[in-house]
Amino acid sequence: MAQQLLMPKATAVWLVDNTALSFEQIAEFCTLHPLEVKAIADGEAAQGIKGMDPIITGQLTRDEIVRAEKDDKLKLKLAPPKVRVPEAKRKGPRYTPVSKRQDRPNAILWLVRNHPELKDPAISRLVGTTKHTIEQIRERTHWNSANLQPMDPVTLGLCSQIDLDLEVEKASRGMPRPEEVAEEERLLSAAQTQNYRPRGDDEELDAAAVFAKLTAMRRTEPEEETEDEDLR
Repeated sequence: MAQQLLMPKATAVWLVDNTALSFEQIAEFCTLHPLEVKAIADGEAAQGIKGMDPIITGQLTRDEIVRAEKDDKLKLKLAPPKVRVPEAKRKGPRYTPVSKRQDRPNAILWLVRNHPELKDPAISRLVGTTKHTIEQIRERTHWNSANLQPMDPVTLGLCSQIDLDLEVEKASRGMPRPEEVAEEERLLSAAQTQNYRPRGDDEELDAAAVFAKLTAMRRTEPEEETEDEDLR
């Protein structure tokens, strides 16, 4: 892991007030812009920030500052840390306390039913189980399948709600949401709503035939009325 300067702006305030380093040297060491360092020196920026001595924190030596003050082209270098803290590495499934291990099958069943998008590695990270156990619960071949009850792993204390939400969001990326699918099913195209069918040249509307049919319908109406009067 690359070493980084702690509180760069507070360090810049201290270097401006206590050294003869150039603005460019301070800016590069503190990952700031030279104009920002100039504004600190003029009192226009970082007015409420208390300077932090990088010598006390062990990130810079007095000799390094003196060397850079004599030559404004030299760059300040971070002092090597006196204590190296190893990075925390987490391998394998999450550790589950012995008192809660009996609840893991119920939590797995809940995840399988309520979040089918979750893959086996994600479930293993959440509740600290093995792929073999997950497969048994999915296929209902677990030795205690008849007695399992789906239970929320967050309620059981096997994982946090934040971890569950992160895994679900990661697994759902690129998948259409249920409301979007329902909306697509409800919406019909214009051709479907208007029952539109494109006509070919041989299916053109015959206006003469339509008028002839209307005329025949009008002629039959008086005859029907006459028959009704005779019945009276």
